Amino acid sequence: MDNHKFFLPGGMLGLAVLLLLTGCRPESGHKTSMMYQRNDLKAPLAAQRPKELTLHGDTRQDPYYWLNERENPEVIAYLEAENGYRKEMMSHLEGFHEKLYQEIIGRIRQTDMSVPFLDNGYYYFSRYEEGLEYPFISRKKGSLDAPEELMLNVNELAKPYSYFQVSATTISPDNKLLAYGEDTLSRRIYTLRFKNLETGQLLPDEIPNTNGEAIWANDNKTAFYSVKDATLRSYKIFRHTLGTPASADVEVFHEKDETFSVDVSKSRSKKYIILASYQTLSAEYRYLDADKPNGNFQVLQPRERDHEYRADHAGDGWYIRTNWNAKNFRLMKAPEGNTSKENWTEVIPHRADVLLEGMELFHDYLVLAERIQGLLRLRVKPWQGEAHYVDFGEEAYTVFPMANFEFKTELLRLSYTSLTTPGTVYDYDMKKRELKLLKRQEVVGDFDVEKYHTERLFAAARRGEGAYFAGVQKGLQKGRHGPSPIVRIRLLRLQHGPHVQLRAPQPAGQGLRLRHRAYTRRGGNGPAMVRGWQAAQEGEHL
Repeated sequence: MDNHKFFLPGGMLGLAVLLLLTGCRPESGHKTSMMYQRNDLKAPLAAQRPKELTLHGDTRQDPYYWLNERENPEVIAYLEAENGYRKEMMSHLEGFHEKLYQEIIGRIRQTDMSVPFLDNGYYYFSRYEEGLEYPFISRKKGSLDAPEELMLNVNELAKPYSYFQVSATTISPDNKLLAYGEDTLSRRIYTLRFKNLETGQLLPDEIPNTNGEAIWANDNKTAFYSVKDATLRSYKIFRHTLGTPASADVEVFHEKDETFSVDVSKSRSKKYIILASYQTLSAEYRYLDADKPNGNFQVLQPRERDHEYRADHAGDGWYIRTNWNAKNFRLMKAPEGNTSKENWTEVIPHRADVLLEGMELFHDYLVLAERIQGLLRLRVKPWQGEAHYVDFGEEAYTVFPMANFEFKTELLRLSYTSLTTPGTVYDYDMKKRELKLLKRQEVVGDFDVEKYHTERLFAAARRGEGAYFAGVQKGLQKGRHGPSPIVRIRLLRLQHGPHVQLRAPQPAGQGLRLRHRAYTRRGGNGPAMVRGWQAAQEGEHL
């Protein structure tokens, strides 16, 4: 892979990046902006009210603390005044707003369907119909040629509400029951509901204040879920039995450390219910036999300061991605029944120049997500045989595994995009090493992807420091850096050790449509793209 280079003095690197990304300022002969000409309008000012907050022995003043009172009529009135000010200041753009909106939705295929995925004998998918805002969530048994079974018509569910969202849908092991969460407030506070897929009837069970996902035990009648505190932190795990009121649910775990959140899931092997408690610098996993939902959770490895790990189960043991004696993480294996770290054996060693970010377990394959020089690459390692990297044929991209529910398969489902490639779904044959295109987001209209190209560049500075970038240009041949602007540029890596930037090149999608109308995208919420990064070699999270 050809990484183009240009060199800058070390102290000038940050300044050069900032200047590159902020673009040119208007020359003195240009007209002043319409918003500047409206500077006679007075912005609303929030009242200041004395408030002292004390934490860890430190007291601070926050005169605007009262604004967190969501239902306070004064808060609502202030927000309405802010919205009115914004509308007045930007009134000269109303026509353009509508034109841009129509242009964007005019390039979206309104009648669409997701790529079906296979799970336990059924193909699941969602589809949209023109003129309707919400999806139809459906499945087909055994074959894509089978009749469609509509599980949820979200358009009907949403009718009584001004806002509505369905969260994760989970199916019982016997394929007869559906659990899903619904949010009617836009606060990510979901009420869990259950549906009998054989009769089409909603069950009377309702569970409020959850994260929106239920995890089924193997008895098809017990589900585990997390609830949220006042700060929306998931902090408790409950066990629910169908046919009983939510008030009778059993609390199985309470995370009392406010720096930790909790989550519940099911192992890859479907053998265990997994309870994860995690924060920035530490983690702790517990597990429970999914065939014995009334049992007690066992600790896999007790939490320790600065020890991060994630665990999953497959085959005859546990696989643990850990930074224990491995700043860039390594992969370990633990036998069932002896899961503390003293019993771990190494599967993938630590490497100073590679950050191990994740894993996918299959019956015959191990898939590793590895960040190398800022770029996330997927390495496929057969349990028996030679490993290889998936080749996508582009210099910079974003990729991650998705909807890989089948354990015994040679197909790896992937979501892929780059600065010039719209959102794409692939199946990758891990045995044949072949990519099969399943779906690519259509850019409706006269957009021509051949007019753009992506390049991966390296800006070197003194003392071995530097940065990797991904940029997209229009109208120039690869390798020519003339007057045509870099329309989108994304920091991939700061090289001072393997410092890894946490934001990858973003999807083309709507951005390509805007670029086609000569819109220069600087990205993010501000002019500069340089963000916080993970200093992987140092084990720091900034």
